[in-house]
Amino acid sequence: MTVAVPGPVFSLREIPFSHRGSWFCFSPVVAEKTYAQDVHLVSHQTGMHPVLRLVPAVDAAVTATPHQLTWSAGDGLIRLAYEGADTVRVQGRGLGLRVLAADPVLTPFSGPYFYQDPVDGSYVFTVYQTGRRYRITVLAGDAEPLGAQALGTAERGLALDGEWEIAVEEYETARAPYSCAGGTFDQVAKAARAEFDTFADAVAPWRGDGTPAAELAAYVLWSATVRPAGFVTRPAVLMSKHWMDKVWSWDHCFNAIALAGGLPELAWDQFRLPFDHQDDAGALPDSVTHSEILYNFVKPPVHGWALRRLPPAPDVYPLLERWTTFWLTARRAPGRELPHYQHGNDSGWDNATTFDPERVVETADLAAFLVLQMRELARLAPDPGRGAHWSGAADRMRDALLAELWTGERFVARGAHSGRTWSTSSLLDLMPIVLGDELPEPVHAALAARIESHLTAYGPATEHPDSEHYQDDGYWRGPIWAPSTVLVEDGLRRAGHTALADEISARFRRLCEQSGFAENFDARTGEGLRDRAYTWTAAAYLILAGAHEQREQRGQRPDPALGPS
Repeated sequence: MTVAVPGPVFSLREIPFSHRGSWFCFSPVVAEKTYAQDVHLVSHQTGMHPVLRLVPAVDAAVTATPHQLTWSAGDGLIRLAYEGADTVRVQGRGLGLRVLAADPVLTPFSGPYFYQDPVDGSYVFTVYQTGRRYRITVLAGDAEPLGAQALGTAERGLALDGEWEIAVEEYETARAPYSCAGGTFDQVAKAARAEFDTFADAVAPWRGDGTPAAELAAYVLWSATVRPAGFVTRPAVLMSKHWMDKVWSWDHCFNAIALAGGLPELAWDQFRLPFDHQDDAGALPDSVTHSEILYNFVKPPVHGWALRRLPPAPDVYPLLERWTTFWLTARRAPGRELPHYQHGNDSGWDNATTFDPERVVETADLAAFLVLQMRELARLAPDPGRGAHWSGAADRMRDALLAELWTGERFVARGAHSGRTWSTSSLLDLMPIVLGDELPEPVHAALAARIESHLTAYGPATEHPDSEHYQDDGYWRGPIWAPSTVLVEDGLRRAGHTALADEISARFRRLCEQSGFAENFDARTGEGLRDRAYTWTAAAYLILAGAHEQREQRGQRPDPALGPS
């Protein structure tokens, strides 16, 4: 019955068990920061919804690997593997299992209804919350139905005991009776492993003993990928198959970069997805998910920076031009050269201290990103005239950034209404380092020195650790984040501060190897915070680790020895 269980092994409380293309996963995480005792089938169609609860007959240890979920108690064993994006096989020997509706209450507008289909004898849950059906076909052994056709409050599901096997499918209204097209359970599990291995080989062919988290990082990306459905127009890597189950319009760039080397088509799907929903003004949505598109905020224009790291694409120029023009028209006050954010959410650094004095703010990071984006438009322009236009616009914005927001020692922010300026201890104020060697040497040297002062043993804290506003779990007021780390590391390297860039890369890689791929991390302890299976964090590890391995292979200077700052 048992088969080899190659790693990596991971905790379901940290990372859900899923499969590329699937809209559901298996996890005890059933809502934001909410952990159930039992593993649930959790769907991400129409939102995050726990649908089915999997309850072994006795307490059992759960082991998760990329291709198989296993419960074991004594000689008893239950195994679960994906046969495809919408189907799993579950097999038990000597360990019973109850598959129950997660919600016991059926009303006219919510909850599960459970019945046996007279056509093929399968058992079906139809669930209001997801608007989908979940069919269980018994392939071996006997199953006892519980609460079939019950109304109101009831325990609904199947009880399985002895030796048994079932298939569980998520679908819409009807489909042909289930057939074991994938072969035996062992064949299904082997095929799932082979699919993941192919993905990992593509995105991290350089992985080895020196990059111990690379395979798990690849799994986080692979398992969070969903097939097109609803407003998701392309195969998409969600930020997580926990509660952060959306694509935000800057997160997607980091996932695209991590995929670009080995899976360029999937990388371009990530980059283009928000552009599929670009509005009439040229703005990208704040976020996209299965049943929702939000336009109430935007995200920072890091897309020009990202494009330099993606393979060529012939039709991206018009998309980037409209997105850039949005910032130059809708987000510049009359007579001003520099654009503004309307709220910290627009910057991606929602509650950074830069936005404490005022929220509608001209910031140095925004101008720097747009300089890079206009440089990219100049490079991609279809004719010399458009190229010269964007090159000149980039020059003017860079010059205004230095003339208006650089004090000679640091960058300041400026209120778009008040005109007053201020500086803070936020790492956001130092993000113009993304301009690299386009900044004058005294400017990038001063930024590098301030960035170094933000370093903890794990990387650059988003609020200076000595600041009175620093909070261990303060979102952008202290914790270490993947995107700021990647952007800072890249800018420092292009400005010639390679030793500091190497140190930041090494510390962040070690952080992920120690603490996984959380949404963000306590800058003092390295503890993972918030959503613990965040794809842009996994992508950042792959980006930094892959670049480090390539430098090593080229015989460049290794990263400096690690040690607490």
